[in-house]
Amino acid sequence: MAVLTLCLLWAFTTAVQPAPVSPLGGPEPAQYEELTLLFHGALQLGQSLNSVYRATEARLTEAGRSLGLFDRALGLLGTEVSQGRDATQELRTSLSEIQAEEDVLHLRAEATALSLGEVDRAQRALRDTVRRLQVQLKGAWLGQAHQEFETLKAQADKQSHLLWVLTGHVQRQRREIAEQQQWLRQIQERLHTAALPA
Repeated sequence: MAVLTLCLLWAFTTAVQPAPVSPLGGPEPAQYEELTLLFHGALQLGQSLNSVYRATEARLTEAGRSLGLFDRALGLLGTEVSQGRDATQELRTSLSEIQAEEDVLHLRAEATALSLGEVDRAQRALRDTVRRLQVQLKGAWLGQAHQEFETLKAQADKQSHLLWVLTGHVQRQRREIAEQQQWLRQIQERLHTAALPA
């Protein structure tokens, strides 16, 4: 830019030649001081234009660099949003699977509770029979009745033990269901929090 300005000034000064002396009353030729002043002004104008050009070029370069950084940040943000969506989808899938497992456990617990009810009824009936036999044995201690009593008593003890085991199993299943429901609530809260707009 500076070279172009100098070339223009050189061309301008060489083009300006002393004008022939004009007749009286015509315009006077330019003085040397005027030409120097004109040359100096043109030189200052060229330097100012050169400074403006360089400042503008620097600003454009900086703007281009800022735009590149912005594009990169936008790309990273897009990647993070995509990963967040994938994670949310995985959480929803896990949540559905856990819900299905919880439903299965709930059905098993209900089936076990029904079985326990049946065992409890059978045990009560067996106890009633044992009591009846005990009353009968009080009146007459017969050998066969005593043996039947012992058999029934052994069955009652066995069913009582089975009932105790099944009750423990049901309680354990209820604890597992409660733990899974708590875990499920935590996952739902995290999923809800992740779905909220930032």
